[in-house]
Amino acid sequence: MLTAIRWSAARWAPLAACCLLLAGPAQGAAPPPEPVARYWVRLRHKGGVRFDPATYFSPPAQARRQRQHLPAADSTDFPVRADFLRQIRAVADSVTLVSRWFNAVSCRATPAQAARLRQLPGVASVEPWEGSAALVAGQRSATERGTPRISADDRQLARRQTASLGGPLLRQAGLNGQGLCIAIFDVGFVGAVRHPAFQQVHQDKRVVATYDFVRRGPNVFVGGTHGTEVFSCLAGLLPDGTPLGLAPQAEFLLARTERLTREIYAEEEAWLAAAEWADRNGADIINSSLGYTDRRYFPEQMNGRTSLVARAAALAVRKGILVVNAAGNDGEDPDWHTIGTPADADSVLAVGGLDPDTYLHIDFSSYGPSADRRLKPNVVAFGTVLAAAPGGYVRTQGTSFSSPLMAGFAACVWQRNRQLTAMQLFTQLQASADLYPYFDYAHGYGLPHASAFLRPGSTTPAGQQTVDFIRQDTVLAVVIRPEAAVIPAQVLPLYSDSVRLVNTAPQKVPAVGREELAPPPGRQPERQTAPAGPEPAPLVPLVRPGYLYWHVADRRGVLRSYEVREVTQRAVLQIPLRTLQPGDTVRVCYRGITQSYPQP
Repeated sequence: MLTAIRWSAARWAPLAACCLLLAGPAQGAAPPPEPVARYWVRLRHKGGVRFDPATYFSPPAQARRQRQHLPAADSTDFPVRADFLRQIRAVADSVTLVSRWFNAVSCRATPAQAARLRQLPGVASVEPWEGSAALVAGQRSATERGTPRISADDRQLARRQTASLGGPLLRQAGLNGQGLCIAIFDVGFVGAVRHPAFQQVHQDKRVVATYDFVRRGPNVFVGGTHGTEVFSCLAGLLPDGTPLGLAPQAEFLLARTERLTREIYAEEEAWLAAAEWADRNGADIINSSLGYTDRRYFPEQMNGRTSLVARAAALAVRKGILVVNAAGNDGEDPDWHTIGTPADADSVLAVGGLDPDTYLHIDFSSYGPSADRRLKPNVVAFGTVLAAAPGGYVRTQGTSFSSPLMAGFAACVWQRNRQLTAMQLFTQLQASADLYPYFDYAHGYGLPHASAFLRPGSTTPAGQQTVDFIRQDTVLAVVIRPEAAVIPAQVLPLYSDSVRLVNTAPQKVPAVGREELAPPPGRQPERQTAPAGPEPAPLVPLVRPGYLYWHVADRRGVLRSYEVREVTQRAVLQIPLRTLQPGDTVRVCYRGITQSYPQP
């Protein structure tokens, strides 16, 4: 009978609750609890705080500042005042971040608690995080599985992804990232401890520190495999020793800063906390294959000043750290299309994706410029790669993998000249790209190459011209010079039947930080090769096709239009003069030479 009574009570409980609601609140009933939201609390000052840089910063962090002639510490390095922090903890529901760099505290509080926080003597302002609701950001599974069998096509891709940046030249010069410390911010590093791709890294104890800023503990080998794939594009090796990245001898700081399936403001706080941690522990480079877009911002806010992570990244650069960030995978999204943050920060090296087959912008890679019309992306690298994943290796795609390829390249360049400042390195990386000084909002300055540092002048014939600008009645014609029209196996005619814009087949790729596997190549039948098989086939020549790049820039240097053309004839371009405005400049880049035509 007791069982029947319990069942009956459970059955009629919803009806009873409904009757109570209709009857109204009972006399003396407690009001519903106030909602708890996230607030950013700025503090007034750090007066009276004592700070010893020698005990706070690791020796590598101190050495980094000394090399770049930076002060041992400044006020942004000082801790927040302990008494201010105690007052906030006593009022707020909980404290989620304490930032030295911004002299601020992030906390969760009710509106009443927020009002009390504003009255505290050490508080300068209390600002709510706007739109802080958690939203599902992706459907990717937590663990991406690789395969131990590597096809001949995938092995070729593995070799090309580093060779495209001059990997063989760097290795011949003994440049492999040794002496550099690279921090990787990602969603998790599942499988990275036991994966054979990282055997040498772990054997040499070159993962010097780890921290999970989501769960607040040292174990970062949870959450997802994306970080593992990114890590391999810096330091991974195939079983036959083929490098997947350019910095296999660097040291690493691994930070988990993001949840796999949600984008909330807590992740920007985690990014900031990880940047402060990386600075303290001696990072020279931060690779961030993450980005935040329409779940919390509008495109017009991608100006390098609005988001917390953009401001944090800019401050990291001021402390001598090169920040390399994926440009984003929104190139085919009609509602966003542009770069995310922190790639929008002016001192962050934003890396776009290049198609390995065409050497052109890969469709999913986000476009520039920034909201305030600065050049973005800055450079490009392969957007389709072979990477390590639990169980073996995967062919995957996204600017998440362009970024670590570039970070490894930067580590090698910095290894060669440790006296460069972070911004000097930034500038030299841009100048080493194959389109420089030409640029556009799809490729930036193009694909950097080691030869620019190891064989100066070998790739760009100084003083040569490859095109002529011919002003006619109604058009500006661009004609390739006869001496520049000789290409392997053929000489370009003056005219041909067609000149077409080069494009590639569209391919939708999930957001940066959540990329999925790339489709297998369809040009050849799949050929399986044992991991330790015979001598690999010769590397496909890494020669960018003979494209002509051209743009029109206004007097401020902002592009009105830009295009890439596949060259099939010498008379390659006609620009109607009516489309040019006073002060415009037409620039053309062909075979590594940039020439300009100023419109009167």
